[in-house]
Amino acid sequence: MQQQADEIIKILKSKGLRVTPQRFAVYANLLERRDHPTVEQILTDLNKDVPISSQATVYAALQALREVGLVREVLLEEGVSRYDANVAQHHHFRCTNCRTIEDIEWDTFGNIDLSHLRPGLKAEKLEVIVQGVCDRCQ
Repeated sequence: MQQQADEIIKILKSKGLRVTPQRFAVYANLLERRDHPTVEQILTDLNKDVPISSQATVYAALQALREVGLVREVLLEEGVSRYDANVAQHHHFRCTNCRTIEDIEWDTFGNIDLSHLRPGLKAEKLEVIVQGVCDRCQ
């Protein structure tokens, strides 16, 4: 447990971030999850034992983590921001029934050729979003 905490502190410092209890808690929470939580879900998790964080604090911590590339914002449905500590290239599957989100390995779709984009378009990033029904909802 202490080794994991030391590693999180080392990562935050390596990105030039001041290690605050809030940043530490938010990042540690995201590293343990695979469900792409909303701010509200993170806040509920952090406050379940002792209410110490506010929504504004969680937003500020996420913004700082996002700016240094430790967290990515995932926008898979209109008006809902979700967060992911997996910043490696990957795609997403979103269940249209239960709304769960699952990572899809980057190489699942093989090599996607962007050279067929019309002239004048310059791709900066690519992410495939697959929508359907998960095995728990079928």
